[in-house]
Amino acid sequence: MISHVGSIRNFKGLSCSRSQHKTHTSRKNHSASRLCSRLQSSSGDISSSNFVRKHILDLQPYTPIVPFEVLSEKLQRPITEIVKLDANENPYGPPPDVYDALRDIKYPHIYPDPESRRLRAALAAECAVPTENLLVGCGADELIDLLLRVVLEPGDKIINTPPTFGMYSFDCNINAGDVIDICRGLSFKIDVEAIEAAVKTHSPKLLFLTSPNNPDGSLIEEDDLLRLLRLPILVVLDEAYIEFASAKSYITQVPSRKNLIVLRTFSKRAALAGLRVGYGAFPSDLIEYIWRVKQPYNVSAIAETAALAALSNPSYLQEVRDKIVFERARMFGLLSEFDFLEPFTSESNFILCRVKRMSAEYVKACLLERGVVIRHYSSPKEIADCIRISVGRPEDTDAVVSALASIKL
Repeated sequence: MISHVGSIRNFKGLSCSRSQHKTHTSRKNHSASRLCSRLQSSSGDISSSNFVRKHILDLQPYTPIVPFEVLSEKLQRPITEIVKLDANENPYGPPPDVYDALRDIKYPHIYPDPESRRLRAALAAECAVPTENLLVGCGADELIDLLLRVVLEPGDKIINTPPTFGMYSFDCNINAGDVIDICRGLSFKIDVEAIEAAVKTHSPKLLFLTSPNNPDGSLIEEDDLLRLLRLPILVVLDEAYIEFASAKSYITQVPSRKNLIVLRTFSKRAALAGLRVGYGAFPSDLIEYIWRVKQPYNVSAIAETAALAALSNPSYLQEVRDKIVFERARMFGLLSEFDFLEPFTSESNFILCRVKRMSAEYVKACLLERGVVIRHYSSPKEIADCIRISVGRPEDTDAVVSALASIKL
């Protein structure tokens, strides 16, 4: 029988006697004991923030919209007396089919399908995009984050086109990337030539575009988009509000293009903002890697059930869409009658207004006193002193107009 000590002696560079082994073990134990004592004596000086990644220490948190219940408590008004027009939510709610489906939901104690197969199949039929190009997320926000996790190395760059949706730069910063801002002009048109120059100079990996754009509601011109798709960069087109626009969606073009990604959501047209369901179409050779980093059960059974039920009633979705578009035109006309407001034409479910002769914050505060909640901006400079008002029901528009008429100049 061969002993372990004998076998160790037979290997060059690994020989040691029993006494040497004991001495080595004793020294290790002594060192561990000293380290433990040092940690115990200094544990009061340790801060858990010392372990946070450096770029996260300086990260500015995203500022979300104040929840309904918090607003109610803050304003000392019941929820039913608050006109909430600050988050571009759909005021009509989802189709009745959604409530029926949620009442009858089966197996909530079982984990959901990690691939959201039924929902992806329904979306493939509606969007005319192969199922294998589609991915469903916990809101489109999750898909933005997943995409950046897959693509960005620390220090890699993206191009952002502010003023626009803040999640692009926020998620880039979370993933230790750098943001190159190519600002829109006062008309909110993207600067294609500046983007082309930035791609040539900085070699960014992604370009984020929103059409209709949030917060102004403008559309990207087709010639501009096709020109940008010729660049050596991934183009992410966020179509969260496309259902309210007169323009077509570009989602059907994704399978035939190597660098186009289109994001969509159920939050706006289907009024499922509270359930967080978004989806995206990705090139075939990219989506494989996004599947690899996705959490397995990112879309709940409740969310998938609700989204499927909403898709089952396209006539309701179209009816609500038409109501919002009609009310948008009506609200635009009424807002134009106030000489201290300059509304911008919108292709979305909100209207941005530049405020004159007073601050946007003052206008927001005046409306808030009357239970009307809107959003105001102090930066960036392109929308400084602007307010954004979501399109609601006719009675919501009437409440806005009444509150604006009460403002003392």
